[in-house]
Amino acid sequence: MKYLLLIHGDESKMSAATVVDETGMSPDYHAYNNAMAKAGVLLGGERLRPTKEAASVRVGEDGTQVLDGPYAETREQLGGYYMIDVSGIDEAVQWAARCPAARLGTIEVRPIWPTRAE
Repeated sequence: MKYLLLIHGDESKMSAATVVDETGMSPDYHAYNNAMAKAGVLLGGERLRPTKEAASVRVGEDGTQVLDGPYAETREQLGGYYMIDVSGIDEAVQWAARCPAARLGTIEVRPIWPTRAE
């Protein structure tokens, strides 16, 4: 079953992190990514750019509204994600707990609702 591991944390702290090599990853993330790849569970993932570069779109009766930045002010921002394919929620939670960001923020584990092409 596929899950998203959504990485939430304090964006100011994430932005202040030191890049340790040409990949832009810390040794902890490099090891985590390698462990997921070796286990065959990693389907993909990316780090997201800061919320100041984001736009939020809402369509209503008055037309389309585009807002700069995130829709809501929060203490934690979505900073990235991993998509994994594992046996169930318990295994997904185990992988989330191993994510280096879990020590500084929150990893939300969400099952993916499959989309069927017609």
